[in-house]
Amino acid sequence: MAPENDAPAPGRPGTPTADGILAAAAREPAPGPADVPLVARIAAGEAPREVFTVLALEQHQIITADRGSFRHLARRSEGDPPVAAFFGALAEGESMALGALSGLEEACGLDAGALREYEPRAGCQAYPSYVARLALEAEPADVVIALTANFAAWGGYCATVAHALRTRYAFPEAACAFFDFFAEPAAELDVLAHDAVRHGLDASRVTPGLAHRHGRLLQEYELMFWAALAE
Repeated sequence: MAPENDAPAPGRPGTPTADGILAAAAREPAPGPADVPLVARIAAGEAPREVFTVLALEQHQIITADRGSFRHLARRSEGDPPVAAFFGALAEGESMALGALSGLEEACGLDAGALREYEPRAGCQAYPSYVARLALEAEPADVVIALTANFAAWGGYCATVAHALRTRYAFPEAACAFFDFFAEPAAELDVLAHDAVRHGLDASRVTPGLAHRHGRLLQEYELMFWAALAE
């Protein structure tokens, strides 16, 4: 179902709208291929296979942490149903992603013991740590904007990795499921984000400048993840 038109009312030029705010966030400069050399190496088949083992181990912890953060944001937003619905959907998505990750874990020979005993890299875990900080203290509607801006970049990386796993590394289909999950467009989530931001605007709980700052930092922590993974 398409979101309702939330164009500015006549006589109120320049009034922020959910469409305008989310579009502006999406236009923020995203990291390019030169900023993420590991993804380029994976695309070319030049990264060692061991990198996928570390990626699976790090993502297992990231997904678990982000799911907890999204559940907390949903609880904080119980008085704002559209915002709570967005974070509830994200938490459910993280559970699905965790299930999909098991295919990569199995392909890399990882068992429950390996997942439990793995010592994570600080650079890889900076992103979920910042998401947890946002979950504790940021305005939830601003977090919706920040996350939505970051999702497009992450989805692009996942699409590249999924293609390389099949064409360069001959991984089984099950190992690609995690990346396929994030690479596919999420139209329903876009609608939920739009509704959440519109509700936040109506309640005067959106600060675009702060939301864009959160989004910029998430993009930079995303780069830290890939850089730490390459070490």
